[in-house]
Amino acid sequence: MMLLYLFVIVMGLGWGLAVGSGLVAFLSVLDIIPRLTQLSSSHSFTRSYEWAIVLGALWFTWCDYLAISVQLPAVLTAVVGSFAGIFVGMLAAGLTEVLNVFPILTKRLGLHDYMRNFLMAMVLGKIVGSLLQWTFSL
Repeated sequence: MMLLYLFVIVMGLGWGLAVGSGLVAFLSVLDIIPRLTQLSSSHSFTRSYEWAIVLGALWFTWCDYLAISVQLPAVLTAVVGSFAGIFVGMLAAGLTEVLNVFPILTKRLGLHDYMRNFLMAMVLGKIVGSLLQWTFSL
């Protein structure tokens, strides 16, 4: 039985290292953080962005592992959720900027003249989808 527990621990650590290494490689090879700081004109906060990602990943992994949940007042939850959403949105913006996703996608779909409408549809769709999920999954 002890051998089974040891096996599970080694496998869990191995998979965690593999996923973590993939995330670090993804963020560093594509220069997501520098592009994010360039988009937001916050070059002096580059280390803060990096530490926010690392500490956030560690903290929420630990909370998930221990099944920790925090009950906050609705107003505070909305503020924390807004900051988390802004950060994830900025990270996604940095990623799409690095990969030139929108110009390639609109060119291939033949929607190059409708780029602004395409972006607004994506943004509004994300907002509506997030609000619906947040509203109905409580």
